[in-house]
Amino acid sequence: MLYPIGVQDFEKIRQGGYTYVDKTDLIYEIVKTGGYYFLSRPRRFGKSLLVSTLEAYFQGKRELFQGLAIENLEKEWNVYPVLHLDLSGVTYTDENVMDEKMENTLQCWEKTYGIDNTFRVDSIRFSNIIDAAYEKTGKPVVVLIDEYDKPLLDAAGNEPLREAFRSRLQGFYSVMKSQDGKLRFGFLTGVTKLGKLSIFSGLNNLEDISMLRAYSDLCGISEADLHAYFEGSVRELASANGLSEADCYAQLKNYYDGYHFAPDTPGIYNPFSLLRCLKSQEFGDYWYETGTPTFVIKALKQGRYNLEDLSLTPVPPSMLSGVNADDSDPVPVLYQSGYLTIKSYNPRTREYTLGYPNQEVERGFVEGLANVYVPSARYNSSFAVRNFVHDFEAGDAEGLMVRFEAFFADADYAIVGDAELYFQNTMYVVCKLMGQYVEVERRTSAGRMDIVVQTERYVYVMELKRDGSAEEALQQIEAKGYAKPFAADPRKLFKIGVNFSSKTRRIEEWKIQ
Repeated sequence: MLYPIGVQDFEKIRQGGYTYVDKTDLIYEIVKTGGYYFLSRPRRFGKSLLVSTLEAYFQGKRELFQGLAIENLEKEWNVYPVLHLDLSGVTYTDENVMDEKMENTLQCWEKTYGIDNTFRVDSIRFSNIIDAAYEKTGKPVVVLIDEYDKPLLDAAGNEPLREAFRSRLQGFYSVMKSQDGKLRFGFLTGVTKLGKLSIFSGLNNLEDISMLRAYSDLCGISEADLHAYFEGSVRELASANGLSEADCYAQLKNYYDGYHFAPDTPGIYNPFSLLRCLKSQEFGDYWYETGTPTFVIKALKQGRYNLEDLSLTPVPPSMLSGVNADDSDPVPVLYQSGYLTIKSYNPRTREYTLGYPNQEVERGFVEGLANVYVPSARYNSSFAVRNFVHDFEAGDAEGLMVRFEAFFADADYAIVGDAELYFQNTMYVVCKLMGQYVEVERRTSAGRMDIVVQTERYVYVMELKRDGSAEEALQQIEAKGYAKPFAADPRKLFKIGVNFSSKTRRIEEWKIQ
């Protein structure tokens, strides 16, 4: 089987014998029921392939669709002029990059339709190209824009550059509204919907289908797709890893499934990671290998929110449908970029509960957080997570707390924001990292943090205070009965009270019982 890993051209997939998961019934529904669409999906989710498929359809390349659902649905196969702008493939570090990208694209279109250009403004040239394409072919024009937000995301943290990109792209995209009479169809994709940047203010007839139930699996691979197209591959994967087929499907689901783009819809697999796993016959963290986007890192470094709240605090629909210009709220950024997904929906309060889609994303995200919050916990340092785990497993409570004390004293304060959140988030990350090796449970109540770590021979109940005392922390353990579930447990129990100073950002005192 040929896996289309990294292959984003529909024609190449169909002519090259690659496996193609048929979504053309949904594509037919889209092109027949509307005119202008926007779709947001995480990176590596098949957006570019979708745009390429739309391009082939509107170019009337019927032969590429033989055997697919749309072959029996479409009767006319009309040919339209297609203007396809792909903003991916480059990093927009300055305006010169944007100049070259746009100039190259516009010149290509002008050459195709015989235009002798005398203008310098993108939007004027774009409008003239639409006029020429319409007049030359006698057919309305199709506009496909892939990764519309790439320049804006690359410019995160550089507001003058971002504003320059925003203003330029807004003018360019607004041409689609002014030329509505000469357009057949418009489709834009991106990772985010940048709400307050007003990028779509001139294109208010754009329908956002990102969270519509009917198109939840337009990109990605569903459980039904996995069984229909990759059953033989899963058998090979199971055999290579000494698993039953049932266990192999369960492990694939745990690793790569779990994306939900609308409430009460089946989970969607990340296609990039799933195909990499099936081809290599190894379970791995493939999506995160492709790197964490800079705009996500910027959101993390703001340090203005409790990381645990990302999956505990319900959010309204408006939080998921747009990203603010200043990235002050990480939730829409993390949702739209694929680090969080919909777990449940409360119709009474109209709120969503979010969470990590799967094991691959959670582990990769935590490792990314570690690079931001606990860079000193690198593998070869005394603060490596494995050293904390060793202390827990050895029953060395004193050594463990000495290491924690030194760890905070060595912190480089790269995170901005208040000290309490710094402490909470750092402990959250450390516990998440340790949770790969030992059982770690954390609960929050009225701002208090409770950590329970269980190993084969020991149980640790830790209460953490800020600007209080270690004795108060121990009293809290008793008052709340945190240790009671382990009263009859044969393992040795450690009760540890810790006081953290918001002023010094260090552990000031700790006591062990």
